[in-house]
Amino acid sequence: MRNCVLILLIFIHALALSQSRLLAIKCGRLIDGKNNLVQENVVIAMEGNIIKSVGASIPSKAEIIDLSAATVLPGLIDSHTHLLLHEGDYDQQLLKESQAFRAIRGAVAAEKTLMAGFTAVRDVETEGAMYADVALRDAINGGYISGPRMQAATRALSVTGGYAPYGYAPEVEVPYGVQIADGVDGVRKAVREQIRYGADVIKIYADSRYRHRMADSLVGSPTFSDEEMKAIVEEAEKVGIHVCAHAYTSRAAQRAVRAGVRSIEHGLYLDDETFKLMKQKGAYWVPTLVAYVEFAKDTAISPAIRSMVEYSVKRHRETFQRGLRSGVNIAFGTDMYNPHGSGTKEFALMVRYGMSPMRAVQSATGVAAELLDWRGKVGEISPGAFADIIAVAGDPLKDVSLLEHVKFVMKDGKVYKNEIR
Repeated sequence: MRNCVLILLIFIHALALSQSRLLAIKCGRLIDGKNNLVQENVVIAMEGNIIKSVGASIPSKAEIIDLSAATVLPGLIDSHTHLLLHEGDYDQQLLKESQAFRAIRGAVAAEKTLMAGFTAVRDVETEGAMYADVALRDAINGGYISGPRMQAATRALSVTGGYAPYGYAPEVEVPYGVQIADGVDGVRKAVREQIRYGADVIKIYADSRYRHRMADSLVGSPTFSDEEMKAIVEEAEKVGIHVCAHAYTSRAAQRAVRAGVRSIEHGLYLDDETFKLMKQKGAYWVPTLVAYVEFAKDTAISPAIRSMVEYSVKRHRETFQRGLRSGVNIAFGTDMYNPHGSGTKEFALMVRYGMSPMRAVQSATGVAAELLDWRGKVGEISPGAFADIIAVAGDPLKDVSLLEHVKFVMKDGKVYKNEIR
């Protein structure tokens, strides 16, 4: 229900801003995000911020944008972002940077993300910046700054002892990167609070690393009890909000899926039984491959940590290939904030690991839109959808890395970038 209201408000506001301007885009090739067909030499007609038709005719008096030398696609959707994070030391950001400073940097990150071709994102927690993602979302919706459409998860939830920062003396109180909640009553109250302050989605840590045993590993132990997770999902669903779950392991993922979560994030070590359960329950998987591949390249990490990450990357690839074979819903997400706007590298990894280029595109358009409950409005080029459109110079189905170089970006009928020649 809440997502429907949000879409309606965005729609009304954007329609009022754009009035009745007529636009027509001439497409060389069109991938519409809905089916496997590639259409050629078609015209997208728009009135204001809404697509009116996809066909051959150009409306009279329409302003024409010529993309006949390009491949046109729906604006991309990144289902796993952290616009309030940036490169550098985590504790520095959490303990020394003000929320105002991080919000300003978040505005810069939002613009970079949009210019990379992502016209919508699901931002899955602020990592200690409290409700700054809600402010960022509202500023974008209000037209004050440039950025993608956002669903905000606000603070995320974990249990006592289950989240960073680690290593501080017990007598020193430090803020956590999440909201800590324990017990059924505690998690219910936390979910209600996050919804009160503007959450569009609730994120939980179904497993997490613990300092004294595994703070430097990519394997976690379970956090919430079954009863706590069910209570979280129940509270969220009262107002039509979904829950997503960080989970590396099959044990944690299965418990989260049985509790009713909408998506599993990362899932480096999921097994066939887990994918079977996810498919039965209609859960989505957001694998975020690129984040771990890029982490392994970090020159600042120790050789031991690099070896561990490289092993995890190998396991992640094998897991992805099992997920493909299982037929589970795979939605595009990157977890990339170093730097923002570089998440389009995920496409090449998905294809390298066995996904077809078309399915990779659809994971970031139609499938991601379904995950966000925004199908029919974003992630597709069809009558009634928002005019969120991108283009690349060439055929991404032959060379998916072209999506790392988006040349044209339109959101809500407004052109933010046009480098097509």
